[in-house]
Amino acid sequence: LRPLRSCPCLVVSQPSKSLHPPRFSSLVCMNIENFANPGGFDPFENAQDEGDQTTDIHIRVQQRNGRKCITTVQGLDAALDLKKVLKVIKKEYCCNGNIIDDESMGQVLQFQGDQRQNIGKFLIENQLAPKEKIKTHGF
Repeated sequence: LRPLRSCPCLVVSQPSKSLHPPRFSSLVCMNIENFANPGGFDPFENAQDEGDQTTDIHIRVQQRNGRKCITTVQGLDAALDLKKVLKVIKKEYCCNGNIIDDESMGQVLQFQGDQRQNIGKFLIENQLAPKEKIKTHGF
């Protein structure tokens, strides 16, 4: 066996007496210089920075145990009084809920049960967020 492109970590499985060129000519040696960006492709190149990610409102459902689940809402405007929003949603849709403080996501609303459609409808009807900014996950 002989090394490919003088890289000791990649080895061609052909014997050295073969007349054919190595089949793996497009392989790139994975060392510390190109580990983060293999082959020149960066999957997060067009991703938005953290300042722009908070503009969208994400509504997700998380499975607990059995048939139980929680609905989480993140990305609401910091100028909103989340306690009042929480109180109105709890009364209108007959579910329990609370506010969770998270270091990375800020304040997150949690509701009991699958309330994705109800919360999305509530945010649009009360003009708390435009429909384009609400991302409902799981549908």
